[in-house]
Amino acid sequence: METMTSFYPVVMTTDAAASARFFQDHFGFTQTFAADWYVSLVRDGSEVAFLASDHPTIPAGFGATARGLLLNVEVDDARAAHERLVVDGGLECVLTLRDEPFGQRHFILVAPGGVLVDVIEPIEPSPEFAAAFA
Repeated sequence: METMTSFYPVVMTTDAAASARFFQDHFGFTQTFAADWYVSLVRDGSEVAFLASDHPTIPAGFGATARGLLLNVEVDDARAAHERLVVDGGLECVLTLRDEPFGQRHFILVAPGGVLVDVIEPIEPSPEFAAAFA
């Protein structure tokens, strides 16, 4: 098998620049490449790119936007992130901050183009879920 040199999501969206700006402005990503149809970002070794869903390289019938996709952003303090992004920043939050028994404190935002962003802080899981972790 060939050597894998990179792996990252490329999210199809109606506005690649606006989607990228969201991650630059709110999560500190920096741009590594930008065209009017494609923007690539990086932060601390994590990469994500945004592609215009109507770009001619997309095969016919596959130009849908990011429905069904959830991008996870793991942070060290979900409460502080919620305060900064939702309470103070006014971003659209479709799942309010909450603790889950499977070991997450999280909330879900909507980025431009309808991309869902799950902001997650790992927490201690309940005993019933603790056994599921390797």
